[in-house]
Amino acid sequence: MLLIDLARTSAAVAAGSARLAKVGHLAELLGRVTPDEAEIAIAYLSGELPQRHIGVGWAGLQDPPDPRLAATATLRQVNDLLDRVKAQSGPGSQAARKVLITELFGALTRQEQTFLFRLLRSELRQGALDGVMVEAIAKAAAVPVAEVRRALTLRGWLPAVGAAALSGGIEELRAFHLEVGRPVSPMLAQSATSVAAAMGKLGGPVAIEWKLDGVRVQAHRSGDAVRVFTRTLDDITAQVPELVEAVRALPSDDLVLDGEVIALRPDGSPEPFQITSGRVSSRIDVTGAREKTPLRVFFFDALRVDGADLLELPGETRHSALVAAVPPELVTPRLVTDDVTHGEAFFKEVVRSGHEGVVVKSLHTPYAAGRRGAGWIKVKPRHTLDLVVLAVEWGSGRREGRLSNLHLGARDPQSGEFVMLGKTFKGLTDELLAWQTERFLELAEGPTDGWTVVVRPELVVEIAFDGVQQSSRYPGGMALRFARVIRYRPDKSTAEADTVETVRSLML
Repeated sequence: MLLIDLARTSAAVAAGSARLAKVGHLAELLGRVTPDEAEIAIAYLSGELPQRHIGVGWAGLQDPPDPRLAATATLRQVNDLLDRVKAQSGPGSQAARKVLITELFGALTRQEQTFLFRLLRSELRQGALDGVMVEAIAKAAAVPVAEVRRALTLRGWLPAVGAAALSGGIEELRAFHLEVGRPVSPMLAQSATSVAAAMGKLGGPVAIEWKLDGVRVQAHRSGDAVRVFTRTLDDITAQVPELVEAVRALPSDDLVLDGEVIALRPDGSPEPFQITSGRVSSRIDVTGAREKTPLRVFFFDALRVDGADLLELPGETRHSALVAAVPPELVTPRLVTDDVTHGEAFFKEVVRSGHEGVVVKSLHTPYAAGRRGAGWIKVKPRHTLDLVVLAVEWGSGRREGRLSNLHLGARDPQSGEFVMLGKTFKGLTDELLAWQTERFLELAEGPTDGWTVVVRPELVVEIAFDGVQQSSRYPGGMALRFARVIRYRPDKSTAEADTVETVRSLML
């Protein structure tokens, strides 16, 4: 298949807003790819590179050669050349990458150049997010969408799942299973304004667990080998020796556990998130960092115990397996109740202890990896949302010369775009102002009007607010009241940002 086929499909997908039309365009193309092209095509159309990063920045993409008039470049040729770009290392590697990128762009038509430029700049926002692509794969392979989602839960990378579906249908999809050492995307929680609201939504007895303000971890053990991953599936094994030792000391040597690491003060109260995050991020002098800032781990779910996969079992069954495999001091405290009064009292005690809030969980739902499952609902003492920064305005007064006022957007799963909900400059410390000015200039999408800098939507920020109200000022018809910055969330991808539907459910 030629790259021009993908470029044309991408343009068709971006031009329409109807989900079914997007799915149809993508499915038509996927129905024509060969087995060795499937992963490449799905990755490119999802806005990803199979190589993830190739070491080419903005400067390396400037001054492309004149485009060709006829399209001849195949997907395999393009991807092989990108492999060569990534393989460059050592002195002179940047110059070598530039030569290869020039060679690549010189073999492309103008439409292909535009497509590849946007792909390499992570700007291919055409609405082909995972949800749309999952449906397109299912349609092209003539398999149920649920089978694609299940396989994605276990494999974690959609291009590989899609290639399997296209080549072998349901049989290939059902061959995927939970593998120790290969992380799965974590299950996420929806939001509610109160424990009573969360319990009312779930109905019946529920589990109410501490919500720790730490770093989400997934621990895998096979024999004596232990690996630890973050919620973004990054391997942090070397940075958390306490967790490795704790898992290695457990009686079971075949495990996958979901939990949180957190730094606690001597009195048991939590350190600020930045302390925990900084410790987990530190790759230098881990022994010294451990002595200064020891970490504790608390597990709240078990995905595999003693070789048995538990993902599709009810929450209470998974928790029973967890407490059988893990000592009580490593299990996240929780209360099981159907009494709202007891639930709210538990919530208040957790908050009084300095923790972030609670997660109210159904006892019956399976583990919805990579999605905001209906069975988990987080409740905090204040309204907070994880939103994406779409643009930033230059400050004035004491903030002159710094990027200050943030334009905030929620994710629209239907279109794949972000819907603006308002602006805020509140809650920003001098340190954050300096950091975000540097970071957003790196993410700037081009010339500005001298006041507003439009940025690539790559950073998630946690925003506190007093409510959501109707507003004709913004495209979504609603706006946040008294929004203020809590912190940036580098541990979260934009795919994990809160949705327009979540925000609308909080409207006054």
